[in-house]
Amino acid sequence: MLNRIPLLLASLLSVGTTASSSAEGSGRLDKLRSLGQISLGFPDASPPFGFLDGNAKPMGYSVEICEHVAEKLKRALGLPKLDVRHVPVMSATRIPLINNGTIDLECGTASNLPERHKLVAFAPTTFVAQVVLTARKETPFDVNDLASFRGKAISAQAGGETQRVATRINVRDNLDLRIMPAKDTGEVFLLLASGRAAGMINDDALAHATVAGAKDPSDYKIGDKGLEFSPYGILEPKDDPDFKAAVDKAVIEMIQDGTVAQLYTKYFQSPLPPKGINLDLPMSDVLKRALAKPTDSGDEADY
Repeated sequence: MLNRIPLLLASLLSVGTTASSSAEGSGRLDKLRSLGQISLGFPDASPPFGFLDGNAKPMGYSVEICEHVAEKLKRALGLPKLDVRHVPVMSATRIPLINNGTIDLECGTASNLPERHKLVAFAPTTFVAQVVLTARKETPFDVNDLASFRGKAISAQAGGETQRVATRINVRDNLDLRIMPAKDTGEVFLLLASGRAAGMINDDALAHATVAGAKDPSDYKIGDKGLEFSPYGILEPKDDPDFKAAVDKAVIEMIQDGTVAQLYTKYFQSPLPPKGINLDLPMSDVLKRALAKPTDSGDEADY
């Protein structure tokens, strides 16, 4: 996977004149040309990656990256306009909606896992998450050790990588955990806040965002030792190399011209609407390495 990006970019001599290698008229670039519209899937309750502002307008780090990609595709294809349609999705629906053509890109918190490459493609990594635990501060649980929750309930986002991490460690270490699936980040936190779950497992940025938005953030403790890390990338349809090359080219340009770094500062180190929450989460060294050498790989060794 690491070598696919330069090969694809080299083959993309001109996005505006490249014909789809799929069946005639069936490629996503042809679809954008004919419809003048691109559909972006996004999670509406996963700040800072995808959420709704005070006016119910979609925004977020991943959402804005995709919006910039859409603008670059419009210019590359020579289109007078390319309308952006935002489609709310969940972890359990994002891949099916990419594959059935309902959305063209998914702009959220998709972990780039090698096994997912059988179903979808990924744009170059633009975030690297640490999977962490969160619990109420007054409880005895060690948020850096899943074993301390032995026999208890843990909330996780249904269909997400964090649910799989919890399940995998639970089975491996025979922890007798009850994994409680929730539809989105907000519901994952609600299960913890209401006492139905002893802890929640989530990616670090999502954990910090939900706790920062709580009535009293000081009531919670978040692990600072990741159970594992996972790179995030914009989801793309599989087996459409021209579309992938065009999207990857746009993302790499944004990485190289500093746009991605500016968006990181905007969403991870500045107040976010509607509540003015500031995650104050500096860019990690592993993300800096990923941006210095863009890759769409799902192999941890490449980070």
